[in-house]
Amino acid sequence: MTRSEKKATTHELTDEQLKQIVAEADTGGRKPTGFAAKLLLAVALAWSLFQLWIASPLPFSFGIFVLNDTESRSLHLAFAVFMAFAAYPAFKRSPRAYVPVVDWILAIGGAFCASYLFFYYAELSGRPGLPTTLDLVVAVGGIVLLLEAARRALGLPMVILAVVFLVYIFFGQYMPDVIAHRGASLSKGMSHMWLTTEGVFGVALGVSASFIFLFVLFGALLETAGAGNYFIKSAIALLGHMRGGPAKAAVVASASTGLISGSSIANVVTTGTFTIPLMKSVGYRADKAASVEVASSVNGQLMPPVMGAAAFLMVEYVGITYVEVMKHAIVPALISYIALFYIVHLEAMKMNLQGLPRREPLPWQQATVTTLMTVSGLIILSAIVYWGFGWLKTVVGESAFMIVGALMLAAYVAIIRFAAKYPELHMEKPGDKMEYLPEIGPTLKSGLHYLLPVAALIWNLMVEQLSPALSAFWATLFLIFILVTQRPLFAFFRGQGDFGAAVRHGFQDLFDGLVTGARNMIGIGIATATAGIIVGTVTLTGIGLAMTELVEVLSGGNLMIMLSLVAVICLILGMGLPTTANYIVVSTLMAPVIVELGAQQGLLVPLIAVHLFVFYFGLMADVTPPVGLASYAAAGIAKSDPIKTGFTAFGYSARTAILPFMFIFNTQLLLIGITDGIHLILTIVSATIASLMFAAATQGWFVTRNRVHETLILLLVTFTLFRPGFWLDMVYPAYDEVPTTELTRLIEEAPPKGNLRVWVNGLTLEGDEVSKGVLLPLGEPGKARERLANIGLTLMTLGDEVQVAAVKFGSRAEKLGLEQGFNITSIELPAADRPDKEWIFVPALLLLAMVWLMQKARARREPPRPAFDPNAHY
Repeated sequence: MTRSEKKATTHELTDEQLKQIVAEADTGGRKPTGFAAKLLLAVALAWSLFQLWIASPLPFSFGIFVLNDTESRSLHLAFAVFMAFAAYPAFKRSPRAYVPVVDWILAIGGAFCASYLFFYYAELSGRPGLPTTLDLVVAVGGIVLLLEAARRALGLPMVILAVVFLVYIFFGQYMPDVIAHRGASLSKGMSHMWLTTEGVFGVALGVSASFIFLFVLFGALLETAGAGNYFIKSAIALLGHMRGGPAKAAVVASASTGLISGSSIANVVTTGTFTIPLMKSVGYRADKAASVEVASSVNGQLMPPVMGAAAFLMVEYVGITYVEVMKHAIVPALISYIALFYIVHLEAMKMNLQGLPRREPLPWQQATVTTLMTVSGLIILSAIVYWGFGWLKTVVGESAFMIVGALMLAAYVAIIRFAAKYPELHMEKPGDKMEYLPEIGPTLKSGLHYLLPVAALIWNLMVEQLSPALSAFWATLFLIFILVTQRPLFAFFRGQGDFGAAVRHGFQDLFDGLVTGARNMIGIGIATATAGIIVGTVTLTGIGLAMTELVEVLSGGNLMIMLSLVAVICLILGMGLPTTANYIVVSTLMAPVIVELGAQQGLLVPLIAVHLFVFYFGLMADVTPPVGLASYAAAGIAKSDPIKTGFTAFGYSARTAILPFMFIFNTQLLLIGITDGIHLILTIVSATIASLMFAAATQGWFVTRNRVHETLILLLVTFTLFRPGFWLDMVYPAYDEVPTTELTRLIEEAPPKGNLRVWVNGLTLEGDEVSKGVLLPLGEPGKARERLANIGLTLMTLGDEVQVAAVKFGSRAEKLGLEQGFNITSIELPAADRPDKEWIFVPALLLLAMVWLMQKARARREPPRPAFDPNAHY
């Protein structure tokens, strides 16, 4: 977020200021004219085309401009730095209508420093660790210019954090003993940061260059095509008539746009300019309307497939496939959205708010049938396509891609012909009042073709099992085709004529989408590069171990205090950072803390649970005052106090903050350890009810206003449904110990993608004695040696002892903290005679039923409350 967003703290903003906030959230703060504008557009277009080129199979097919990872990262950052200096002014008073000469010089200098690894790749490869004077000048200049670009594009918090870590590199010997190190020379520090792939040009920037850009471009093209407007209008049409309907529609619309958005602030201004005034019109207080939008927009960063671009980083950091990341993240994200929807309903109940009227009152039966037919039709169609195409893939093999492409093309034309019967959707301007709801049927049917590129993306990922980058490339090509042809096809089927204008409009949309996608990537590209400074500091100095020791001392060995400390530190580290940089920082610094300290205390969870834990709390910084950037953006639109908005939004987001603690202790919420369909349904339903009851407890309202003892009962029910094993552990031990001689048999008998809980001890490379638990991921069935080799682990048996013989560098075994020479001392299996923990749900649901009956009886005795009157003066 840029500085003008942060300063939008006044209660009254002019329309021009509001437009500035909306524009800056997506495209930067400068709007030059003349030659400068054309040059910026040309560079943005070139960046998008460059990214499409390196993602495609064309370079390898033609043998032209084939780049390795380091070269592509270098050019990726060069584009980002050049655009940052050209698109973002240096100061508040700097000119917006043109780019000063000094900024052009900085842009060219920054681009040269960033592309230095591309131009001198062969020379640098030939002298690793021996930088020349020119190398060091470029490295120092590049770091300085990168930090200045980050200040302009991201604000001061990111820069301050990076500078603190740079100071730590060079002055480590003067730090307190708990975090001290011997320090590094300028040559060593700058080489590490700029001339290798350990720092700025590390994994984070690599993911930005290879995956994130394509998905951000995909989202920008969808938005340009009209999908964002379609999602918002569909949500309003379906839900606007309910109690507090516009707020419920804001939740669903933000969930929809969050699927393809890489920024919570961009999500706020995309949907908030439309939904916040609607919420205020039906009775929501300004700060509450803004808070609903903030909570739902930040939650959009938790929703697969993009997750604020963090999903692709998790693939690299956790070592699992992209599809697995989506699978693990989907249930908590959906539960969080359902709970927010319920909070909105409770707020409407408290104030007795009504929804917006329909132009022609629609019987609820007809509305329900229309909605269900549309939604179920899409689900049935998706199911037919998925399983039908899956079957086709097994029969015709590689030819399925071409056949499916032809079928998708035919489906696209058929859907456009069908949608042409309904009026085109138009987006209201910010501040326009909506007197009547859009009609459900025509609204839903007018944009079904926007779902086809998403279907193509899912097909590529899940059926073709292409890489995320190649999947996004083919889906983006299909979306480009739709963008260019949808207007001519609508003109043809509606009999409007003037195809030339429609074609020109289509190509203009394509141009705008490519440019917008590139400009939306400026902040993410700069953020991932700047976050590389933090990552490089960790690899150079070993501060990660120091953070572990610090948290261990402060927590005193208490597991809950340790997790709470990590959550608070993630909130602090995430302040002012965009989603992508936020995740890089918290996962680099805090995820190893949970893994190491948790393992010592018996908390053995898959690495994805740990990374989602820190990711959730890092994201909460977008909400939390005093630096909740999304809260500032929403407050500017709602004309409310940003601090008050931030605190209200944090209250709404409490149901999200409770989820990470629950899936750390109950990984079934991440769809880990689910045995069958009934188990899956039971897990999802119980967790959803638990989240709703937590919302009811924290909002002080269930059927009617809660009494203190009812709130306490609801919290008890919440805890029991989320973590039923806690109570059962008091009566039955959770695990039985098995001798290590059974290890080979247990590994071979473990189910597909199963885990084995083992305890290890030994000396680390630093000479520290370690005793901890490890959850070994075993992947697909096979021989014990093969299953262990897949995670980079080799074991050897010495009599009754089992020892780690080798750990492959960069493997999942290394990420788990295993080292050569460690001994496996015991194995733990789930206790055989222990009842299913789900039986604990029965008394919890009986308690819940008791509260419901008590409140229902009390609600019947209360006098009816007057409905909100928009024309009255309150």
